[in-house]
Amino acid sequence: MENLNDTDPWMLMRIFIGESDKAASGKFEGRPLWEALLNDFHERGLAGCTVIRAIAGFGASAKARNILSEYLSSDLPIIIEVVDLESKIRNVMSDLEEMVDGGMVTLEKVDVVLYRPGLSEP
Repeated sequence: MENLNDTDPWMLMRIFIGESDKAASGKFEGRPLWEALLNDFHERGLAGCTVIRAIAGFGASAKARNILSEYLSSDLPIIIEVVDLESKIRNVMSDLEEMVDGGMVTLEKVDVVLYRPGLSEP
């Protein structure tokens, strides 16, 4: 099956942050960053977003975080995955720059072969 849209390709954005990170600015300032991003992407009507809590990892600060450490267990790695058309993903980048103090953001083109809502409950 081919990509559903050839003129504006689908894109996957991954955002790598820490669980204790807070939104740096905007209407979600001070709230957990993962929650602020999830709500912001939902309000913008993006196609889909998933927040994943990892059990271990490290990033630019080189501070290792893992579920076994009592001290760090409240700051585990968080990965936020967002899929939508490239134009919509790129449209959120400037606001993302303001909300995220530290972390990493990656972009990659993806082939979406199926995208539709599930059956409604009666």
